Amino acid sequence: MKVTMVVSSKKGFSANIIIFRAITGASMNIPPILFALLPITLILILLVWRRTPADIAGLAGWICTLVIVWLYFGTPLKNTLLISLSGVVASLPITIMVATSLLQITIMKETGAIDRVVAFIKTIAPGNQVAQILILNIGFGTLLAALGATPVSILPPIMIALGYSSFVAIALPSLGYDALCTYALLGIPVVVFSNFVGLPVQEVGGFFARFMPVISTCIALAMLWLVGGWKLLWRGLIPTILSGTTAGFIAIGMNALGLVTITGIAAGLGVVVVMLLYLKLTGQTLQARNQLSESDLAVEKKFSLPAAISPWIILTALALLVNAPFLPFFDLTFSRLSMPVEIIPGAPEKIRLFWQAYFWILISTFLAFPFLKVNKTILKNSLSKWIKRAPRPMLASAVFFAIAYLINHSGKNTDWVLIEASTNMVYVIADAASRLFGKFYPAVAPFLGLLSGFISGSETSAIAMLTGIHLSTAEKIGSVGLLVAAASGIGGGLASVISPAKLQNAAASIDRIGEESQVIRVTVVISLVITAVAAVMTILWAY
Repeated sequence: MKVTMVVSSKKGFSANIIIFRAITGASMNIPPILFALLPITLILILLVWRRTPADIAGLAGWICTLVIVWLYFGTPLKNTLLISLSGVVASLPITIMVATSLLQITIMKETGAIDRVVAFIKTIAPGNQVAQILILNIGFGTLLAALGATPVSILPPIMIALGYSSFVAIALPSLGYDALCTYALLGIPVVVFSNFVGLPVQEVGGFFARFMPVISTCIALAMLWLVGGWKLLWRGLIPTILSGTTAGFIAIGMNALGLVTITGIAAGLGVVVVMLLYLKLTGQTLQARNQLSESDLAVEKKFSLPAAISPWIILTALALLVNAPFLPFFDLTFSRLSMPVEIIPGAPEKIRLFWQAYFWILISTFLAFPFLKVNKTILKNSLSKWIKRAPRPMLASAVFFAIAYLINHSGKNTDWVLIEASTNMVYVIADAASRLFGKFYPAVAPFLGLLSGFISGSETSAIAMLTGIHLSTAEKIGSVGLLVAAASGIGGGLASVISPAKLQNAAASIDRIGEESQVIRVTVVISLVITAVAAVMTILWAY
């Protein structure tokens, strides 16, 4: 009888939910914040302590999240399944990009194109490990990320071929992805942010860009520390600062010019040019062939460099064509052919097949077949290896998006309305942080972004999860809401180096799935330190 009375007073809550909340929450005096953080805690334990592969940890986290969202936060079971499906659909730009990038790099590896790229890289600043790391992971990595050709798929095999350990080959491309993550995929995170706040991209882009010189430099320094500790870091301090600040100030300049969506392309090329100029001006060897082996010389005869990188040349041309503001293709592929799929009422997921990076990665790969000399045997071997490599990182990407969506939409009733804010996990986490930290909430925002980026594996998703909460909280405490929300986005980008989906993608590209759990134990410290730097910058600028 007592339960019946409670149920009748809690509209939309079934008896099993009330009983579950009574047993686990009220009777044991457990605050809701602990339930909101439980799935994240579980995933961290599985990844860091148990060294569980990312896809398996993600599945366990999804089950845990679904049960808590259903039974504790009162979301109807049917809703939780539809929300999960919507998250999977929302993950497609990244999930399919994982697949297409892995296919592209596998074909390039099988044809010998990657060996040709490695042979060329060996001739650039031979013996200068610092220059190679910065050019490859900050310069080239930023360029690839901007185009949608995922660095965590492409760079690990190159790093292995250059003689780096599998640990470094997984960690560095994932860390390099952070450098200008806001401008990855032709600036999708900042474009999504502008849509959320209803302001032009150029206006909101400045809030992100102002972080970039410092954050990019910190990431470059962290790379050297990962490879060679403090000794390599001090040895490469000047070129590292040059590369980081170059990327950062180009971001500021591109925003001022109104060219936000191609920031990553310009910054990546800028870093390469500045590093080559630095080598030239300091009298260091710019290019030499004495490091080439007989196999390197043999692959040079088989491929010209333009032929070897033809997929990336074609991809660059197609990406610029589709996104050039003075051509009609962007409006056609992005707006008119948006292909909305509505799973959650009022919140359609726009597929945009003919605009997405994965589509053009696939097209560029096929168009490059004649240059790569792809035959039936190469294609068969590539597909066989791809089928072994792709499914698990794809699953990890999809399942972490599903978790993010469950957290974001938790508490909505059968009519998809959030009646009580206290039944939403995002609100519970942000509210607890704002009450705990008060005026210092802006310093917490980047860490909340880091947490969201870790869960979803995407800065874009982290922005979608938290922007509304940050704006409302900032208004309460009198801080600059756009800056606080942008700082959270920066934190979401910094999650790349601890994102289970991205790390497993990198591990899969060198057939080392499972090793990502060892990498994350080290990189989590790096991500926290750099996020703390972003937090200090945020609190200085927020009032």
